[in-house]
Parts: sequence; C-alpha cells; structure tokens
Amino acid sequence: MKQTSNRVQFLLVLLSVLLVFPLAGCWSSHEIEEQSLEVGVAFDKGKESMIEEELDEQGEGYERKNLITLTYQLITPQVASSTTKQGGPQQKSYVNVSETGDSAFQMVRELSLRSDTPLNSSHLKVMVISGALARSYSLEQLVDQSLRDNDLRPSCLVVISKGRARDTLESKTAGEIPAFRLSGMVNNTYRTTRILPPMSLIKLASKIQSGSSFLLQNIVSANGEIKFAGAAVIKGKTGKMIGFLNEEELEGVTWITGKGQGGLVKSFDKKTRQLIVYEIESMKSHIQPHVKGNNISFDVHIESEGRLSENGVVSGNPFENQFLKKAQKASEKEVEYLVKNVVEKMQKEYKVDVAGFGNRLRITHPRVWKRVKENWDQTFSEVPINYDVKLTIKDYGTSGSKK
Repeated sequence: MKQTSNRVQFLLVLLSVLLVFPLAGCWSSHEIEEQSLEVGVAFDKGKESMIEEELDEQGEGYERKNLITLTYQLITPQVASSTTKQGGPQQKSYVNVSETGDSAFQMVRELSLRSDTPLNSSHLKVMVISGALARSYSLEQLVDQSLRDNDLRPSCLVVISKGRARDTLESKTAGEIPAFRLSGMVNNTYRTTRILPPMSLIKLASKIQSGSSFLLQNIVSANGEIKFAGAAVIKGKTGKMIGFLNEEELEGVTWITGKGQGGLVKSFDKKTRQLIVYEIESMKSHIQPHVKGNNISFDVHIESEGRLSENGVVSGNPFENQFLKKAQKASEKEVEYLVKNVVEKMQKEYKVDVAGFGNRLRITHPRVWKRVKENWDQTFSEVPINYDVKLTIKDYGTSGSKK
C-alpha cells in the first residue's frame, strides 16, 4: 500500500515538472519589439525608388527588370513608440516602404537592407492590386509568391484599385491604419448592395484554379480618402482584368446572386416623379436553367421584403394598399432595370459570366455543363435570360395616417 502511494507521489511530481516546459513559451520565437508587422501590401507597375536610382548611378546596382513596385504597410516598434511618446495628432501610426523589381520574394528580402527589424507577414490584412497591373499580368502570377509563403495569412482581403494601389494605403486621419480601415469596410455589406462578399487570398486561389470569370471589389482613392466603387471584372481564361462594373451595375449583380444583406432601392413615382426609397430587409434569388436540345436559357426569380424608408410623394398615404402597390411596382421596375443593365454589359460588352449562371447550370445539368464549360463565357453571351422580380413592403415606419 505504501509502495503504491509512493508511486502516485512520484507520478504527480513528474507531471508537475513536465507541465513547466510549456510555460517557457516558444523557444524559436522573436520578441514583438524586434519585428516589423506587415498589415497591408500594394501592387503597382514598376517604378524605381530614389535609393535604387542613386545606387544605379554609382554603379552599385544589379541587373533586374523593374516590372512591379510593392508597397508594404508596416507597424514598426519605432513608429509605435514615437506615436506613444509624442501623442500628437499629426503622428502616423504606420510607415509605407516601397521596393521595385521582378520578384516578389526578392523584394521582401530587399527590405533587410533597409531595416534592422525583420518583416513579419502573419498579420497581413489586405492586398491591393492596381487595375493597370491586373490588366498586364494574370492574378495567378501576381499572388503566386503570396500563396507559397507559409507565414502569410491566407484570409487577407484582396481588392483592385482604380489608380495607384499604394495611394489606398495612405490616410489623413491621425492614428488610423489604412490597411485596418480597408479590411473593416467589407463588414458594411448589411448597409448596402454595393459591396461584394469579401474575397480572401485563399478564395482567390480557388477562383483562379476554377478557370471561371469573377469579380473583385474595386476601390478608388484621392487625397487620403478611399471609397469602394464598383468591381473589377476578371476573365477566367486569362486571369486578367478586362474592365470594371460601376456601382449601379454591381447592385444588379448583388440582386442576381441574392447575396445582399441590406441596402436600398431608389425609384420614382410614375405619376409625380417624386422619390420613393425601399429599404431591403431580406433578399433571395434563384437562377433556374432550362435546356432544350442545344438551347440553354435562364429564369431569374428575385424576391425581397423591406420597408418604405423615404417617400417624397406628399399626396400618397403609405397606409393605403393602393399606394403601397404603386411603391412596390416602382421599386420592382428599378431592380429589374439594374439586373437587365448589368446582364447586358456582361453579355454584350465583356462576354463573361460573373454572376453564377454557369455554376447553376453545372449543378442542375452536369452533363450539359461538361459539354459547354470550356467556352462557357462565349456561350453565356448568347443565351436568353428572363426575370421575375417581387418586392413586398412589410413596414412603412410611423409616418402616415389611417382614414
């Protein structure tokens, strides 16, 4: 009995000793004060930096093609400490550093020649690619190194910029970190139909591998201000950007896919031409493919429930069924216009399917899809599409009076 007790005591002591080891932390870790945390990166067409130009003039440069300029947004110990000490409103909470070359991996390592703190990419929030660059190179080429990097976060947001990408990583607001602002803006999808579901780096890789055309959120910048403005159209066969959808056209795509979480529809009363605003509370869409022989067509059924949030028709009483029907009809016509308008642009101008019609055909008619998938974008540009839009006003606030 005593021997058993001693054995138990020995095991408890051994267990206590073993538990001490995990408390020592990660032996191969680096102190946070010794790191430069990369939170954003921008891809632009190549442009020499002042340092590189000076080295070349001195004959100290090396031969390389200046194809791409990468701008890294960093949070460094120096920036953090100076911001804390001075506390001035003019102090930036980040620093942007640019490198130019033809190898993304080499450019990352070039930063080691300019800083005593190694780059840490595990906190990357956003990747911005300029439209000019995305027209010249496939996205697969541009993000290849990022996808191979084990330290880089695959959940980071990927967007396209209309203009220089590095400008989107600037801010005039004291204490603001632009990369954080960009990654947070996608959370406003419940407020508008003009924001796409976020495209992470890993989702982008899946889109590229599928060979299908798709959209990336577009942003514009000016004087330190940024705005989501439509979407970039990426052609599946080339992986390159071929154009843009404006904000109104992006709304049409949201209605077709039924992925909107909120937003509004602005229309006008047919008789008075006064404003009517329908606020979206729910949205759903169903794309129904039809196949007859070699002929393919689609029906798009869209349904939504919402509220009358703004009414400029002074003579209209929102409590009357007749007025509600008119308001619903006006909003339905606007949604139908948005949908038809963007489909026409997809089919006639860009000749690509970026709204999921092909995916619905793949699910419901896999054999037909196998036959047409290689040239689906071209086939899609010729198929007829019909629309059925049904909006229901369930709520109209407290404004109005019953008779």
